[in-house]
Amino acid sequence: MILLTLLVAIAISGVAAWYSILGLMAIFSAAAIPIAIMGVVLEIGKLVTASWLYQNWKRVPLLLRNYLTGAVIVLMFITSMGIFGFLSKAHIDQTLLTGDNTLLIEQIDNRISREQRNIDDAEKVISTLDQQVQTLINYDRIRGPEGALATREKQKEERDELNKIINNTYTRINDLQNEKLSYEKEQLELEADVGPIRYIAEFVYRDKATKEVLEEAVRWVIIVIIFVFDPLAVLLLIAANMTWKFKQDERLLNQQKKEQNKKRERWRRLKRRREYRKNSNAVVFKNNQAVEDSEVVVQKKTKGTYIDKDGFQRKHDHSGTKIK
Repeated sequence: MILLTLLVAIAISGVAAWYSILGLMAIFSAAAIPIAIMGVVLEIGKLVTASWLYQNWKRVPLLLRNYLTGAVIVLMFITSMGIFGFLSKAHIDQTLLTGDNTLLIEQIDNRISREQRNIDDAEKVISTLDQQVQTLINYDRIRGPEGALATREKQKEERDELNKIINNTYTRINDLQNEKLSYEKEQLELEADVGPIRYIAEFVYRDKATKEVLEEAVRWVIIVIIFVFDPLAVLLLIAANMTWKFKQDERLLNQQKKEQNKKRERWRRLKRRREYRKNSNAVVFKNNQAVEDSEVVVQKKTKGTYIDKDGFQRKHDHSGTKIK
């Protein structure tokens, strides 16, 4: 578990450092390579400082401890700032790549509306010309130089010009609608990319997500990410140190228990030795180890007695008791 925690902490820290360096390089693009070198060194220094500070927290002087703690917090803030820059740039690049075509679509709609007004005006003129002819027909003035047919013939050139205007206008409207359709497709792709953010924004603000609302929602998502990115890496590194320390304490405790058991065994053997010596003037212990009863050899006892081969203490009158 220690190794897994340490690997996860290093992996998260590595990814956070990579994003942060890219973000800082985008912010300070004039010195990209020095910024990359600085970011790598500071990230390694941050992890080493956090680990060392935890291991030596109680032994470090107060001033040094406060400075190192502040340095780790500031470095975490710098890493988070770089991550914010990287993610913001990625969002802006995505918007530029797909394009927010809302304004272009509105402009095309306005142009279509103007063209449609030209058509309406031309059709009104044609309608007026038709009314003039119809009035003559109503008064039964069809033939003659001032009749309906003559009037219609006089209007032919004007009518052709108006029809030409209408046809050309419809052609332009058709082109504008095709252009609008392409922009709408790109806009749908953009909305599909920001769909989850749109749903979140509409859920939070309880209103239709405009461009400004979407931008604010994206910023909040980025802020949430950076608040759990680099701090999680540092805390996991500290957790790995804590787990390692717990294992060390447990190993030391087990070693102390073994030493205590060895001491108890030595005292037990010493006690047995004293008891044997109390019952016998000469009891042999082999290699300083505990002996069984069958290994006890009594070599000497009181005067006027002797020990036979079976372990009995006997007097010279062959009477006695077993002392083993």
